[in-house]
Amino acid sequence: MNNRTKQAIKPTNKATGLTAADVEIGDWLRKTYSHKCIILAVNKCESPRKGLMQASEFWSLGFSPLPISAVSGTGTGELLDLVCSGLKNFEDTENADEDKDYENEEYVPAVAIVGRPNVGKSSILNALAGEDRTIVSPISGTTRDAIDMDFTGPDGQKFRLIDTAGIRKRAAIASSGSTTEALSVNRAFRAIRRSDVVALVIEAMACITEQDFKIAERIEREGKGCLIVVNKWDTIPNKNQETATYYEQDVREKLRILNWAPIVYSTAIAGHNVEKIIVAASVVEKERSRRLTTSILNQVIQESLAFKAPPRTRGGKRGRVYYCTQAAIRPPTFVFFVNDAKLFPETYRRFMEKQLRSDAGFSGTPIRLLWRSRRKMEKNDGGVNAMKAQLNLTPSDRQVAAAT
Repeated sequence: MNNRTKQAIKPTNKATGLTAADVEIGDWLRKTYSHKCIILAVNKCESPRKGLMQASEFWSLGFSPLPISAVSGTGTGELLDLVCSGLKNFEDTENADEDKDYENEEYVPAVAIVGRPNVGKSSILNALAGEDRTIVSPISGTTRDAIDMDFTGPDGQKFRLIDTAGIRKRAAIASSGSTTEALSVNRAFRAIRRSDVVALVIEAMACITEQDFKIAERIEREGKGCLIVVNKWDTIPNKNQETATYYEQDVREKLRILNWAPIVYSTAIAGHNVEKIIVAASVVEKERSRRLTTSILNQVIQESLAFKAPPRTRGGKRGRVYYCTQAAIRPPTFVFFVNDAKLFPETYRRFMEKQLRSDAGFSGTPIRLLWRSRRKMEKNDGGVNAMKAQLNLTPSDRQVAAAT
């Protein structure tokens, strides 16, 4: 169980009876997590009639024991109901905390500046700060640690900028034998993980390499907002109005996993367009935290289905979308309730993501699409209701679900 769900399940074994370890864990849960919902599940109680008697000795732990059997499935439905009842207010509480964070003056979005060595990451930080906060040198590996700096944008919004060490290939780091560089790269990856938005910096005159693509994959996998910064733009010779267009096409092709990320062209040494990095980061953070209403979301889905229906299988079966709801933000996550998730191939899922972006926005942020089969949900004791409780759907979501 995730610590944020404010629940803990303490499984015990009826066959071995109450042990000293059970007592110790029970005492620890009461002292440390008394504010959380704790469920005591006593396993290997195969008999439905004798289950309560078999689990009676576990009352001494201070929790109400629930007899279950993982082998036969006895009591697992009741266990799922208890878990879902503890989760019923989870999403509302989480959303309230998120909204509170944004209203709270202490909340400061973090923007990590990452990329290969010598692409101008530290120069960008210095240009934004208006002073030399970090050492800039043509020698690779000058920046060793992730450096945090508070920054206030032109609109008064505060940010925490994180300058990171250049990320080289793992093989290159291993061949150099530098433990310091390996630690610096690990800190850079940790900076990505603790950031809200990542500015991936590439050098204008340098070719986009496999390493740039791997960094882009890490950003997408972590679910972070992203903008691509093409630095040292002044080094491009004979620029004209079409130069940026052609360059963007090349970037989109080679960094296709980030085709949703905005591109900013800058020259950090001269201070040209560096302020656009913060403006773009602010927009990306807002998009990453945006939530669509269920009515608008399902309208977009229905229009997409009308434009292109799911393909039929050889047996004539076709996928059907009952409804969709947004389950989370940062990154935006959408759950599609369908008849059978296997009837939706990867190509159609990418089409649906593309339609969501074209109709609803979400520029600069990855989005997650989860597909839930209704048949699998109905096999569980909780069925669709358990899934709804887990997602804590809004009343309008329940009305859509009831209509299906």
